[in-house]
Amino acid sequence: MSETTAGPEALARIDALHTALTQIVLEGGDLAGIAAEVGRVLDIALLVTSSDGRERAAAVSDRVRGVLAEHQLLDPTGRVRVERIGPRGIPVGDGEARLMLVGAGGADLARLVCVRTTRPFGHDDVQSLERAAAVAALLITREAAVTAVENKYQGDFLRDLLMRRAPDPAYVAEHAEGFGWDLRRPVVVVSAQLDRPDDDAPVSSARRRQWQERFAAAWRQVGAELGDGIPSVDFSSEVVTLLPASADEEGLPGESLVHRAVTAVRGDRGGGRRPFSVGVSRVAGTVDDLPEAYLQARRAVEVGRRVQGIGALAFFDRLGLHRLIALVPEQRELESFVADVLGPLAERTEEAADLRETLQVLIDTNFNVAEAARKQFFHYNTMRYRVSKLERLLGPVAGDPHLRLDVAVALRVLDVVA
Repeated sequence: MSETTAGPEALARIDALHTALTQIVLEGGDLAGIAAEVGRVLDIALLVTSSDGRERAAAVSDRVRGVLAEHQLLDPTGRVRVERIGPRGIPVGDGEARLMLVGAGGADLARLVCVRTTRPFGHDDVQSLERAAAVAALLITREAAVTAVENKYQGDFLRDLLMRRAPDPAYVAEHAEGFGWDLRRPVVVVSAQLDRPDDDAPVSSARRRQWQERFAAAWRQVGAELGDGIPSVDFSSEVVTLLPASADEEGLPGESLVHRAVTAVRGDRGGGRRPFSVGVSRVAGTVDDLPEAYLQARRAVEVGRRVQGIGALAFFDRLGLHRLIALVPEQRELESFVADVLGPLAERTEEAADLRETLQVLIDTNFNVAEAARKQFFHYNTMRYRVSKLERLLGPVAGDPHLRLDVAVALRVLDVVA
């Protein structure tokens, strides 16, 4: 690639492109218009993505998408793997793919993914793309300001619904129609919350807000792709989405759509995406059912994260006993119950954990020693010895159904309070 200074003709072409793009913005155009104009003038394929590679607009043929897929630059959900493309470009066919950062005021706004399969980019191409990135930043900043206002109104309205503060059905219908939401069909409430970072490194509030805004934008985009009229709102610490629930599908109503949404938002976790946990309510058949469904979704994500760890996906109807355990407000009472029932097995030692695992297998197999030995790859006599040791510690758990129930519940409590 030539790094010489662009000549007069190239500079004139760059200025003409900048003027055309500025005019698109002034006339109320969008990112798709910018992508199309840049692609036409420079004879390239162009995608405008979020900073983590989620497509926002594009002027790309199916052939070029195929080339990107061949070079493993698209993940299964269609996300562009921007982390694999640097500002100096990578070879793609006889040409290259190149990344341009879109930013303003220190904020990381988006990426321009530029592809030309026939020849590499020249110096004047790069200058043109830098101008295009500046204009895209102007448009994205304007859109972000409008979106922030819309999201605030939508958030306030949905929060009123979930807190039973909506004044009357006519008010609800009017606002739902104005937002393009369909609240007449059965839905499940989905509460999605970013997980805390694994390390203890301090994170600024601005950085956390950036993560949350990108997370909320991903849920809005995925919701729009899944169907019309799907509300998705950022509540600052969580994103709440109302997904349609069909009773005709296998499993729980709405389950397949939830899995599709979570898979699409999560992608392959590249591009700096943050891990998150999700809780899903029972079906809310009417607007009046939404407050209870919202509480269920929040309960599900809370319990799911405790039991499954980060990245949990929990359905309220599948919480089982954990749902009742989570309703106990005083954790000390739960810990006291565990200590009383399990005794030394409640300790946080490797030996206690090993014996608890054997105990759970025995409970799952109804204390069938032979089957439990096979599941844990123990010799039969070794398992018999372990059963004797467990009964010395716990009492006659193999023959006393009431004691066995207490032990089984205590093990489940440990899932929540550990």
